[in-house]
Amino acid sequence: MSRDAEFVRQWIHAFADRIEENKALLTRLDSAIGDGDHGQNMVRGLRAARQSIEDDDIAGTLRKVAMSVISKTGGASGPLYGTFFLDAGRNASGETIDLSDWASMMRAGLEGVQRRGKAEAGEKTMVDALIPAIEALEDAASNDGNWPEALQDAASAAEEGMEATTPMVATKGRASYLGERSAGHQDPGATSTYHLFAAAVDANDAWQS
Repeated sequence: MSRDAEFVRQWIHAFADRIEENKALLTRLDSAIGDGDHGQNMVRGLRAARQSIEDDDIAGTLRKVAMSVISKTGGASGPLYGTFFLDAGRNASGETIDLSDWASMMRAGLEGVQRRGKAEAGEKTMVDALIPAIEALEDAASNDGNWPEALQDAASAAEEGMEATTPMVATKGRASYLGERSAGHQDPGATSTYHLFAAAVDANDAWQS
């Protein structure tokens, strides 16, 4: 069964809820290897995104979210997440999407993030959670998977990717300044990215209820 713009709006609200709930964790993680502002920055950007969401189509909704995040989220997170949502939205067409459309949208978002941040897998960034999550979605779509299982698989893959950043030495972003000392700390960007995909599970549960 296809999903519509209401599902996308519920996804953004669920993501904002999760970031609010995990603000202290994100701050603590970022304090260890960054500027310590990832939690607050993400909360501010997603509060603005919530307020921007109206009765619009999928592409329009994600465009508004992107603009809010870019304008209100400080640090590197604003441009990166903004690009993700903007490029994902550009790949949405019509009033509804199927699972393969969703996977394609998430892939476009990843490509936007990589283009903007010049990051690859293994560099201790949000990309380390994005890549496995999207690969899981694509696998599900190519094997005629259903939405609930595909979204859960993506969230689980993102969580594994997030956890895999802990032993990595950062070679991108603020954390790279620490060199070997960045090892042993979970990446905050990968952590918020996990919640992005877990929020899709939450949104699907709400959409189906």
